[in-house]
Amino acid sequence: MASLGGRSGDRAGGLKTASRGEPSGESGDAAQSQRELPRWMRLYFYGMHGVTLDVLLSSLQGLFSYRDPKLVGFSSPYLCIVHTLTHFALEKIYSQKRCFRGRPVVFHLVFYPSVYIGLQILIGNINTLTEQARVVSGTQLAVHYLLALYFAQVFHRGLSRLQYNPCSPPGAHSQGLPGIVRFLFFGMHGFLDEVLFTSVFNLVEKSDRALSGHTSLWSFLMYGSCSFVVEKLYLHLHFSRGWGTWQRLPLYICFIYTWELSWGLVLRQFGACSWDYSHYPHNFMGLITLLYLPGWVCLSLYQDVLSNVLLRINNICSKKIAVA
Repeated sequence: MASLGGRSGDRAGGLKTASRGEPSGESGDAAQSQRELPRWMRLYFYGMHGVTLDVLLSSLQGLFSYRDPKLVGFSSPYLCIVHTLTHFALEKIYSQKRCFRGRPVVFHLVFYPSVYIGLQILIGNINTLTEQARVVSGTQLAVHYLLALYFAQVFHRGLSRLQYNPCSPPGAHSQGLPGIVRFLFFGMHGFLDEVLFTSVFNLVEKSDRALSGHTSLWSFLMYGSCSFVVEKLYLHLHFSRGWGTWQRLPLYICFIYTWELSWGLVLRQFGACSWDYSHYPHNFMGLITLLYLPGWVCLSLYQDVLSNVLLRINNICSKKIAVA
């Protein structure tokens, strides 16, 4: 996706650099190692982004219908896979916009939205293809059209501006993605974590083979802010203090439990707390439980992996502004 923009940017950058003098070997190697996001990374993000849209739309629908402050939304691992495939197909469709160079309005307002809406209708009927097809209302069509505009004008363009440098050590990056972007990423990843976790629990406890999972819009703020702070701890403790993984882990766990308890206490005052661990052993006020300790340990270790990957991603636009 970023090949055209990246190559043109490299040419422009090369001319500017040549006029100012020959770059050092280290900076030249770093520039050559920058490339568009690899396919596996895009597919990973596509599934997470699709789950986020599922949760957002279903929670808003529940809010308008039942006025429930818990803002509970739903998705599943199956839908995550479907979204990964459909997002990848939409990526290929978006790459064909060069065929509409003289007619960008036709592509962005007619062609792409038509394909997007068709895919969403197909997803909605994927479980009823052998039965009666589901009727799409005018409101749903309007929502799908607005989402199609978001994909064409914001989503694809934003991803095309990202570059990945797999050869650079994370600690060498003074600037990576902006903080707000990392916060959004961690919030979406929190949705994915909870949907996967609750779907597995529903399978074990209720034998739910549909693997339906749920989370809350409040979890976006909880996970986004918590992971953002934990990442700051990782950068400071690992790169500045030289702490190893098992030295950092207890601090991560203490902060996570404190964060979950604090959010739970606040949300409970407004009837907006979507979890209750009172029926689990070793719980405190029904808001935290040691039963989830292994899960938090795994997520804490995975958090460092995610941070290392994010620190190797750069925004082309922000790099140009910094150079200028």
